[in-house]
Amino acid sequence: MSWHRRPLCGFDLETTGVDPENARIVTGCVVRFGGGQPSTARSWLSDAGGVEIPAEATAVHGIDTEAARSAGRPAPVVIAEITDALAEDVDAGLPIVAMNAQFDLTLLDREARRYGIRPLFDRAAPRVIDPRVLDKKVDRFRRGGRTLTDLCRHYVVQLNEAHTAEADAVAACAVAWKLANRHPWLKRLDLADLHEQQVHWAREQAEGLRDHFARTDGKQELAASVRLDWPLVPAPPAGVSL
Repeated sequence: MSWHRRPLCGFDLETTGVDPENARIVTGCVVRFGGGQPSTARSWLSDAGGVEIPAEATAVHGIDTEAARSAGRPAPVVIAEITDALAEDVDAGLPIVAMNAQFDLTLLDREARRYGIRPLFDRAAPRVIDPRVLDKKVDRFRRGGRTLTDLCRHYVVQLNEAHTAEADAVAACAVAWKLANRHPWLKRLDLADLHEQQVHWAREQAEGLRDHFARTDGKQELAASVRLDWPLVPAPPAGVSL
């Protein structure tokens, strides 16, 4: 049976910022999607480790510092539970589906290390499906954006309450399912092959972005910030900050 006919583990985080080395988790969700069963979701709200949530982040996901501190649970507890939930699904043979997986999985890794929690990739060997990487591979020259909202529009996937972790996790799974249906060669790959192919595709895509920045006036300094690793940026050595 093709991977897209089996259950998928959808994963999404909403955060304090866009730098996975320093941002903190605000909300998270792990979803079981598909496989002929109703979707189920586990969601978390963190106190963000006590840091202030910038207004620009609140404008995206709707959670401000006061709400996180009053209703959120301690960050180490939330991060441990999210990591456990993902590890359980990986152990059960489910792939992790995450839009822009490099960001979410790297941020979760750094949060785990921050609090002395054993990181996911030290516990398991996840197979990851990233709709963003797949879409860029199958439709490289399509004009327009590549956000989750853009992909939902293009692949006719309903996205209610965008930028809530549960809605985004479910939508990422639905987009991955639509991609497999629209491009049958994707569903003929087994999960190990699909994962390894995405490692190469993501690197090629990142190299293209880096080269674009390098030759574009006013963006040259951004080239050095493009990471080629996928789905996880390796943690810097102890004592080294990025």
